[in-house]
Amino acid sequence: MDENRKICTALVSVWDKSGLEPIVRRLHALGVKLISTGGTQEYIRSLGIESIAVESLTGYPAIFGGRVKTLHPAVFGGILYRRDDPVHQAEQYQHNIEPIDLVIVDLYPFEKTMTSTNQEADIIEKIDIGGISLIRAAAKNFRDVLIIPSIADYSVLLDLLNDHQGISTLAQRRMQATKAFAVSSGYDAAIFNYFNRTAQLPFVRINTPDPTPLRYGENPHQLGSFYGSLEEVFEKLHGKELSYNNLLDLDAGISLIRDFNEPTFAILKHNNACGVAVRASALEAWNAALAGDPLSAYGGVVITNVLIDESTAFEINKLFFEIILAPGFEPSAYDLLASKKNRIILKARSFDFSTVQFRSLLNGVLAQDKDMKTEQPADLTVVSNTAPDARETEDMLFANRLVKHSRSNAIVLVKDRQLIGSGVGQTSRVDAVKQAIEKAQRFGFSLQGAVMASDAYFPFADSVQFADEAGITAVIQPGGSIRDNESIEYCNAHKVAMVVTGTRHFRH
Repeated sequence: MDENRKICTALVSVWDKSGLEPIVRRLHALGVKLISTGGTQEYIRSLGIESIAVESLTGYPAIFGGRVKTLHPAVFGGILYRRDDPVHQAEQYQHNIEPIDLVIVDLYPFEKTMTSTNQEADIIEKIDIGGISLIRAAAKNFRDVLIIPSIADYSVLLDLLNDHQGISTLAQRRMQATKAFAVSSGYDAAIFNYFNRTAQLPFVRINTPDPTPLRYGENPHQLGSFYGSLEEVFEKLHGKELSYNNLLDLDAGISLIRDFNEPTFAILKHNNACGVAVRASALEAWNAALAGDPLSAYGGVVITNVLIDESTAFEINKLFFEIILAPGFEPSAYDLLASKKNRIILKARSFDFSTVQFRSLLNGVLAQDKDMKTEQPADLTVVSNTAPDARETEDMLFANRLVKHSRSNAIVLVKDRQLIGSGVGQTSRVDAVKQAIEKAQRFGFSLQGAVMASDAYFPFADSVQFADEAGITAVIQPGGSIRDNESIEYCNAHKVAMVVTGTRHFRH
């Protein structure tokens, strides 16, 4: 049986008329009967071409403000009936159903409307019902019907009309059906995610019809893509294309910087902070962050929550780094930073951070709520006889924010709201403590009066002992070990302040 199909009748119902003219003119030249709706019919008529109104097929006008136009057996019967089924053929003849061989749809701009207004009534009105139904019906019956589900496929249709006189193969129709279901599923995902902002159901639907190709994956021999809208997160101002690892670092950095309100700079390497500081000005914050670990900062990613001025850019420019992200740049600062051809410069945008995170493993995907908790003074319980003073408390809260964003086992040392040492990704908590102390001392920091944060409890007193012997005077940890008293008793014996939060922040 011949599986090629010639287009004799086409239904055209599109929101955006861009690019439609050459298609309509070519269909008309090929003698294809055109059926159209409302505004589409008016547009076709403006080209000097006549089309049949859907109302003449259905016997009904567009009703309820246009909410119902194509939802009728005369329309969907013409799309869905199987041309090789005798029963379908008989019913088509009995009910005088007009066969429809081509369906061209461009859906209401739901996502565009969602980003341009907060008025729910306007957003809801841009949920396309008839269009999405036409797409699904034509795709389901791909053996007989060709579906063009969006403007993105107009070039495919034009090639078919020009090169093959409107005759499609089964393979072409199947391919278009595949694209159609990608469009419909993505559209439904966008609608679900809009409603789920308030409902917070434990489901996530990702709407990413066009993944962003990356330079490569984790290693150059691996391909990489990003499924999402990077344009919502930042504006790329300068530099080479982003890689898989770049995005991992950016995600870690943006997540971290969101926990700070005062002028803050963070320098990241391999998803961990190697330098973080809060100061009164951008320049002071940068200098303090870099001092935390100038060796690891080389080739890292720079994130800040403040406008970068020329004096700060001058100092930053002395360092080789891959990416800088900030809410803005003074023109002279941008010119200075853009002097390196491959350096990636990103302007941060305000966006809705996903509250769910995923990780693919084995033969499936893990999902969990993102760790959005940031401890406040009221969350701290003093368990030692020595209570922390105001400065130590402020530094402990600062350190606890950093340890939350560090790979477990993680230890963070802070003094005067500056990261001065960290031990991350260690298999032993004692090793993490030793690593953090050694790094701080190597870069010339005095640990007298510093504080220590741990992402998990101390099952033994050894970690606290090492910290105390190095000069650390206050410790923050989640608590919860059956042997908590060992570390608490050590603190009491050596006048070290210890607080517990009751919340652990593992990051594996």
